Amino acid sequence: MNSTTRLHRNVDRRNFLRMAFAAGANVTCLLCGVVSAQKNRSQQANEQAMAAEQKSLAGIRRPNVVVLLADDLGYQDIGCYGGPVKTPALDRLAAKGVRFTDFYSGCAVCSPSRATLLSGRHHIRTGVFSWISDHHQNSHLLEREVTLPEILKSQGYATAHFGKWHLGLPTRERNKPTPSQHGFDYWFATGNNAAPSHKNPVNFIRNGKPVGQIEGYACRIVVDEAISWLDEERKADKSFFLNIWFHEPHAPIAAPERIVSQYGELKDPAAIYSGTIDNTDRAIARLLKKLEQVDSPENTLIIYSSDNGSYRADRVGALRGTKGSNFEGGIRVPGIFYWPGTITKGRLEHKPAGLVDLLPTVCGLIGINKPEGVHLDGSDLSPLLIGRADKFTRHQPLFWLLPAAGPAVAIRDGNYSLVAYRDYSLPKDRGKMTALMKQIEETLRKNGTLAEEIRGSTLQEQMFEGFKDKEAEKLRGQYIRLNMFQEAWIPAIKAGSYRRFQLFDLARDPQQKHDLSAQLPGVLARLKKKLLEINARVMADAPEWQ
Repeated sequence: MNSTTRLHRNVDRRNFLRMAFAAGANVTCLLCGVVSAQKNRSQQANEQAMAAEQKSLAGIRRPNVVVLLADDLGYQDIGCYGGPVKTPALDRLAAKGVRFTDFYSGCAVCSPSRATLLSGRHHIRTGVFSWISDHHQNSHLLEREVTLPEILKSQGYATAHFGKWHLGLPTRERNKPTPSQHGFDYWFATGNNAAPSHKNPVNFIRNGKPVGQIEGYACRIVVDEAISWLDEERKADKSFFLNIWFHEPHAPIAAPERIVSQYGELKDPAAIYSGTIDNTDRAIARLLKKLEQVDSPENTLIIYSSDNGSYRADRVGALRGTKGSNFEGGIRVPGIFYWPGTITKGRLEHKPAGLVDLLPTVCGLIGINKPEGVHLDGSDLSPLLIGRADKFTRHQPLFWLLPAAGPAVAIRDGNYSLVAYRDYSLPKDRGKMTALMKQIEETLRKNGTLAEEIRGSTLQEQMFEGFKDKEAEKLRGQYIRLNMFQEAWIPAIKAGSYRRFQLFDLARDPQQKHDLSAQLPGVLARLKKKLLEINARVMADAPEWQ
């Protein structure tokens, strides 16, 4: 099939999507021959037209799907979101696709957000309460969950994962599922971060076998592997799903000096951080070029986002909070959808959306059924993406819960954000954590490295990035272990509730400075009821890891 034919057929697909929305049909069935519309006389003519259109689409190979996920990328890091980093490849995707202004991660930290992306469900339903340490926790993405790669694989897709995983991998003590057991035919991954840093990582695993040290930078290595898969593993007659989860700009950070120098001095953490994002964009540019070589752009859906907000306060724009916070700075991230010929070109979308919507949206766009008997917390964004916003309905508000955070829970409904704090305590040794922070600062002062270590950042931000000073880094390891989620907390979390509710109008107050709970008691009561109802349903599904 030549590129012109694909272009025409993708235009046909988009026209059919529009017709389906106009007729009130179930879009997830548009290519599979099942249209579950409410039948009445006024709809029969439209249904007949859709049936004819469906017949004309018979035999079209479904589009490839590519998900690109950054790690710890802030809302205002990349160029098309007003950030300081040069990202021409991502900017082009945004210019030719749909860019969301109010797009959200699945959680304010890593592992839970990824679980939500793959399942379309709140991460606690899937067994993931917080970020996972395979050597200290039993937690992992439960095998019972129906994932996006499993759905696509059932429809004949070849599925491959590249990059960070962080949803659980087996250890000597704990037998956890691998990406293979979650629907991926092929995987090339690290359990958590690239180690010892993005440069020359030693901890990649390919289909269950450790690879050893690889020279180069993590983002380039991941793209090299994806390109190699496209060259050597891909079958020309099969659509493919590439799930590419970059490590950058998560700490410990590293990038080529020639790139870092464009953003500041070589030892400046902010410059290195920017360099990792720039370096990733260059890797993405190579991937996009390869994708265009193997198939027409009109036959590839590309989605780009981040797993949570940045740990750097200067990279979340004017938003309140950073990584780990349920305020906007911890959960609002870039969101770009690109599919020429089907998705509306060059449009800003202001309706709230997030990673929780990816599974139902991919199903809706490419025309396959969502999993039966599974409650999806996300909604199908197809109407927004093809310019039919009037047909979009969100069936439940966006909802975030990170038990150890303050606030612990948040909900977004329209322009309103409601947050709340735990009414129960988690037994963290905060006194010891504070003492360790002070000890780290004193150690860096004693060794004469404080100014160099936190240059361009704060000590708290550097706790995410790590220290070159070995003594300080050892103390940081103790701090991280004290801050780790404890599975013994789960019964208290499931039984607990919330207090100190705060209400914000994000349209007028994106910085969340003005609590409106006293001024708008009706709105407060309505959203509080929704929040507690969703929370109860999520907790009813939550497992108790022992």
